[in-house]
Formats: sequence, C-alpha cells, structure tokens
Amino acid sequence: MQKQSKIILGIDPGMVVMGYGLVRCTGSQVQLLEMGVLRLPTKEDNYVRLKLIQSKVQELIGRHGPQDFAIEAPFFGKNVQSMLKLGRAQGVAIATAMHAGLTVTEYSPKKVKQSITGNGNAEKEKVWDMLQRILQLEEEIPAYDASDALAVAICHHFHGLVDKKLGGVVKGADLTKKSRRKKAGSWEDFIQKNPEKLR
Repeated sequence: MQKQSKIILGIDPGMVVMGYGLVRCTGSQVQLLEMGVLRLPTKEDNYVRLKLIQSKVQELIGRHGPQDFAIEAPFFGKNVQSMLKLGRAQGVAIATAMHAGLTVTEYSPKKVKQSITGNGNAEKEKVWDMLQRILQLEEEIPAYDASDALAVAICHHFHGLVDKKLGGVVKGADLTKKSRRKKAGSWEDFIQKNPEKLR
C-alpha cells in the first residue's frame, strides 16, 4: 500500500525579508521542494509590501498545492513598531493560507529550534547544519530566513499537528487538548472578573 504524502509550506515572516520553504512528507521521509526568500523593497510603503507578501504566498500555494501551512510566531521585542509590522506580515500570510483552505499552525522560534536541533537556543548555523543532515542537502543556503522557514515546515512535520476544531488555526504543538480546556476556563474566569474589558 502506497503511503500518502503531504506538502507543507513553512514561512518565516518579515517586512524586509520573508523566508519560505516547502517540503513533501511521505511517512518519515522528507523531501525539499523549494526554499528561498522574498526581498521586499524598503522604499515602498508597508501596504505595498504586505500586498507583495500576499501575492508570494498565493503563488507558492498555487504552484505546489500544500495541505498545511506552518509559520514562525513573532518573538516579543522592545521595539513596538517593529513588532506591529512583523505582526501584520504574519497576519497577511496566515489570512492568505486560510483563504486557500490550508490548515495553519504557529510555532515559536524556540519550539522550532528545539524540534530541529534538540536545543531551543541553538544558533541559526546549527539549525541549517541539522536541516542539511535531515534533508541530505549539499547546496548552499540562500539566506537564514529561508532556512528558518524550512525549519518551521519540518518542525510541523515532526509534530504532525493538525486540528480543525479550532477553525484551522493551532497555537503549536504545546496546545494539547488538556491545556486547551484549561485555557478556555481561564479565559472565562478572566471575563467574569473583568467585564469592563469587553466594552
């Protein structure tokens, strides 16, 4: 009996450079389909760059037909403006994937590094080194944004996480059914104790 394969699109979001990586997974076998970066023109305003992100994600989905979409969650930094811009880039990529009917999963940078190298604080060079071993690659890396995106896709493959009960958006492999119930209860408690927050 032939094993069913799945294509995963991984994205490392950014407003200057967006990394992407696509893999085909058949059982435990993982094959690289494509990886690269979209370099966004910094002289253009943010809305033009967001449109370019949307177009690129749409093009990748149309060309490869992935079933799953995995994206790296923005890390929390001190620069609020940078965080807002990164959040917009991520949101556009997610919305494009959801519009195409893909299952969307978000992973923290630490979770991705942990899945690939066994160390959540690993350097980008170490992540790329492990990706080369996993995929048996000899080619040079186009940019670390591309390898980060590829790592997200493979992280998703390792976790095998698909949960349509949350509308196709999953918070990552840490979101077990047990913790989901706990979080839901905590949110209800918060609303009861802070009704003014909903106004």
